[in-house]
Amino acid sequence: MEDREIVALYWSRSETAIDETRLKYEPYLMKIAKNILKDSEDCRECVNDTYLRAWNSIPPHRPAVLSTYLGKITRQGAIDGVRKQHAARRGADSYACALEELGDTVPGGETPEQQVAAKELADSIGQFLWTLPPQTRHVFLWRYYYFDDIPTIANRSGMSRAKVKSLLYRTRQQLKTHLVREGFL
Repeated sequence: MEDREIVALYWSRSETAIDETRLKYEPYLMKIAKNILKDSEDCRECVNDTYLRAWNSIPPHRPAVLSTYLGKITRQGAIDGVRKQHAARRGADSYACALEELGDTVPGGETPEQQVAAKELADSIGQFLWTLPPQTRHVFLWRYYYFDDIPTIANRSGMSRAKVKSLLYRTRQQLKTHLVREGFL
């Protein structure tokens, strides 16, 4: 079933929307959750929460790209789950390692003013990513958006682990330079 048809089911409040979403996107959503949460039961709960959040948010939203919309909900839910699980201790899993690597490069915030700044920061990072060669952009996104570990990225890209690490380091340095130039750091 096409995305626009699934979105139309959500808008008509047909419970078939969730079934169709599950059929089409469950493996994709489970991969996103698994890269962050690791535990299968937590992943299942996160993906089920995604279906509920999609049900509650469509309408009023009408996502143009349903996979991206659902992926974003799943990713945020998984990150929230990690924060709850590891409030006292962080650092052992690839999610924490990836965020730690970016920690010195990207500032964060919680107040409304900081949220606006975070949106502007996200836009600036997006612009930066489109200046990168496709393979570099993919490696960066696999690591810092999908939270894939270094060996997985190396296998997927056909690079050695050392080359992936080096590429990520150089890209973080370029991102830092870009953010300084844009006034974020």
